[in-house]
Amino acid sequence: MVTSPHTDVFKNINEEQLPVASNKLHGWKHFAGLYAGEHVAATEFVIGATFVALGAATMDILLGLLIGNLLAMCSWWLITAPIAVETRLSLYNYLNKIAGNSMTKLYNWANVVIFSVISAAMITVSSTAVRFLFDIPAQLNWYPTSVSFVAIVLAVGSIVVVVAMYGFSTVADFSKVCAPWLFVIFIAGSLVLFPELANHVLGATSLTSFADFIAIGDASIWTGSNAEGEPGIGLLEVIGFAWAANSITHFGLIDMAIFRFAKRKRYGLLSGVGMFFGHYLAWISAGIMGAGVAVLLKTTISSLDPGDVAYHALGWTGFVIVIIAGWTTANANLYRAGLAAQSIFVAQSRERTTAIVGVVTVIIACFPFVFSQMLPLLTYAGLLVVPVGGIVFAEHVLFPKLGLTRYWAKYKNITRSIPAIASWALALLFGFGLNAIDVMSFYYLFIPTWLFTIVIYTLLAKKYGAGDDYTQAVANEAQYQRDIKAYQAIQAKEIAKPIEDSSVFSKVLNGISTISLLIIFIFACQVMFFSDTMSIYSANKLQFEIACFICTVSYFATAYWSLKRHKALNLA
Repeated sequence: MVTSPHTDVFKNINEEQLPVASNKLHGWKHFAGLYAGEHVAATEFVIGATFVALGAATMDILLGLLIGNLLAMCSWWLITAPIAVETRLSLYNYLNKIAGNSMTKLYNWANVVIFSVISAAMITVSSTAVRFLFDIPAQLNWYPTSVSFVAIVLAVGSIVVVVAMYGFSTVADFSKVCAPWLFVIFIAGSLVLFPELANHVLGATSLTSFADFIAIGDASIWTGSNAEGEPGIGLLEVIGFAWAANSITHFGLIDMAIFRFAKRKRYGLLSGVGMFFGHYLAWISAGIMGAGVAVLLKTTISSLDPGDVAYHALGWTGFVIVIIAGWTTANANLYRAGLAAQSIFVAQSRERTTAIVGVVTVIIACFPFVFSQMLPLLTYAGLLVVPVGGIVFAEHVLFPKLGLTRYWAKYKNITRSIPAIASWALALLFGFGLNAIDVMSFYYLFIPTWLFTIVIYTLLAKKYGAGDDYTQAVANEAQYQRDIKAYQAIQAKEIAKPIEDSSVFSKVLNGISTISLLIIFIFACQVMFFSDTMSIYSANKLQFEIACFICTVSYFATAYWSLKRHKALNLA
C-alpha cells in the first residue's frame, strides 16, 4: 500500500463515515436504472388498487398522479441531490455531525419502525400469492381469520429473515434484474384485462378512441365513489399522496445515501424515471388490473388481495410477480431495519439484530391491515422523519445565508443536541396535532411540519451557539476535508477500474432476455388490440399467460446469468 502522512489518520476510519471519493461517483445511467428498480415493486399492486377502492375519478388519477410525481421528482432535484452532492455524506453521517450520537440513535429507532412495517407489508403481499395456491380465503380484515394463512406468513417471513441475515447480496443482485421485467409485466397485465373492462362497459372488446378509455375508467375503474357509494378522494388528495408517498426519501433526505454518489446535482431529475415509469404507469396499470379482475369475478376490488389480482390477470406469472416483488422489497427493507438496529446496539452483530427485528416484523405481517393501509402508513412514516430532513436543510442551506455556522455542534463537542432533539419532538407534536384537528388533508401534513421544524431548529440553534464565532474551527474543518481528498486520491490509484463484459456469450444472454420481454409485450398487445369477440379474447389471453410464464423463466435465467458473469469478471 502507498503510504503518506494522510494514511495513518484515515486508514482506520470506516469508509462509510467519509465523504464519497471522486473515483466512486456514478454517471446518469446508474441513477436512472436505480430509481427505475426502486420504484417498480410489490407496493405498486397495493397502492394502485387502493386508489380504485378510495373512489378517485379517472381524470383526477391521470392528472393528479402526473402533478404529484412531478412535485416528488422536483423535491429530489432541488432538495435532496444538492445537499448530497455538496457533502458526499449519507443522512446518517451528516446528522451525526450536526446533532451528535443521541439524535442519530433516535433517528435509527424511527428507521427500525418504518422499515420493519414496510417489510411486514411486503411479506403479507407475498403470502397472498402463496395462500391462493392452497385455496385459503383472502384476508380482508385487519386481523387474520385463518390459522393456515398465519402459518404461510410465518413460513414466508422466516425465509425473508434468514436471507436478510445471510444472503442479502444475492437478493440485491437479483433485484437489479427484476426492474425491466416488473415494468413490462405491469403494463402487460393492464393490456390483457382492458378488453374485459371494455366489454363490461361498452359491450365491445376493443377501444376506438381515448374517449372510450375515459368512459371505461369512469364507469368501471376510477368511478369517483368508494365501496360505500360515497364521493371518493379528489384531485388534491391524489396529488398529495403521489408527492407524499416518498417524502421519507426526498424531504426526509434518506436518499442522500444514493445521491452522494452523483457526479452532478441535476441527477436528482433522474428520480423521474422511477416516478413516471414506475409510480405513474404502474399505479394506473395496477388499478386497471384490480378493476378488471373484479369485473371478471363479479365482485368488488376491496374483496380482492394482490394474489387474486395477479393470478387472474397474468396466470402463473401472477404468482411469480407477487412473490418475487414482495420478497425482494421485504428483504431490502428488513436489511435496512437490521442495520439501523445494529447502529443502536453496537455490541450486537448485524445478523443478530436483523433476526430480532425480523421476528417482530413477521408477527406484524400476520395482520393484513399492514398492507391494506399502505397509503396512510407511508404518509405517516414520512411525517415521522421529515422533521429530520428539515433540520439538515436548515443547517446546510439556510445557516450560511443567516450568518450562522454549519457544524457548530461538532465544533462545540456537543454529543446531545438539544435544538435538534427538541425541534424533532415539537415538529411531531405539531404535525400529528394538525392531523388530530383535521385542518387539512393528511397527505400534505409533511409540508407545514417540515417548515415548522426549520423555523424552530434555526431559532434554537442560534440560542444554543450557532451564531458564535468558529473561525478557527471552520479553517480546521476545511483542512480536514482537503486531507480526506488527498488520502482518497492515493487510495484511488490502487483500485482497479471495473471491467465491462463485452464477450459474445454475454451479449447473447442479454439479447435473449430482451427478446423475452418483447415477446411478453407483443402477446399482451395481441390480447388488447386483436380480440374482436370474447371467445377470441379468451383464447388470446390463454396464449398470453403461457407465453408470459415461459418468457419470464427465460428472462430471469439469462439476465441473472449475465449479471453473475459480469460480477465474476470483476472479482477475478
